Amino acid sequence: MLFFKTDLQKYKAYSGNKSTLVLMLTTQGLWAIFIYRYSNKIYRSALPYFLKKPLLVLAVLWQKWIEIVTGISIPYSVSIGHSFYIGHFGNIIINSMAIIGDNCNISQGVTIGISGKEEKRGVPVLGNNIYIGANAVLVGKIVVGDNVVIGANSLVNKNVESNITVIGVPAKKISDNSSSGYI
Repeated sequence: MLFFKTDLQKYKAYSGNKSTLVLMLTTQGLWAIFIYRYSNKIYRSALPYFLKKPLLVLAVLWQKWIEIVTGISIPYSVSIGHSFYIGHFGNIIINSMAIIGDNCNISQGVTIGISGKEEKRGVPVLGNNIYIGANAVLVGKIVVGDNVVIGANSLVNKNVESNITVIGVPAKKISDNSSSGYI
């Protein structure tokens, strides 16, 4: 649960260092991340099948409950780096095959999903230090570089180079500003 510790530290920093108990009781994004980290640890463990399978069934039930309560869907098979932050409640869908790097922030209404045809069909791979604005959609077999800002209401369906800001439908580069200051 080492990664959860860095997630919690990030939440504390953003909240003005509220107590861990207050954050755990009041922050839905943190609930979803905690359940994800616990479930992902089981999924990636070397436990024998006869132990792992029932634990994963319980994890899926727990995740589904969190999804219903928070509106945040993070399947246990997603790969998410340390210091992950969900800024606001709800409507966040992450595909089970997505890869998200370290130190990323996601706002409400974000979808990271599958799209495309034939060899272009797939899910996004996100680098480190990415800020994703409210209601952004990232779909398809794309790579988003490090230190990227994705503006609110953007549709990202093509690769995004590192250290830039993109916005629009479809998303286009609008500046060379990186995510420094957003994360």
